[in-house]
Amino acid sequence: MKKITKKTLINELIEKNPEVTEILMDYGLNCVGCHFSSHDTLETGLKIHGLDHEMEMILRDINKVVDKKNLLKSMQKVN
Repeated sequence: MKKITKKTLINELIEKNPEVTEILMDYGLNCVGCHFSSHDTLETGLKIHGLDHEMEMILRDINKVVDKKNLLKSMQKVN
């Protein structure tokens, strides 16, 4: 499974994993509908919003949710 990194485009992340929207918003990154999200990476967005010091924690939280979703998907394919 592909990990979400600081180089991931924000709009791509939200389009493929809408469930991470709540995590982003909880940290104060209100990217949904923002016209910059189409070309900003997570790293850029976090820096712009003064959250670059929390980048590792945010990435960990996002990847937990995405990994769980992917695990559930793969389990459904087996059944």
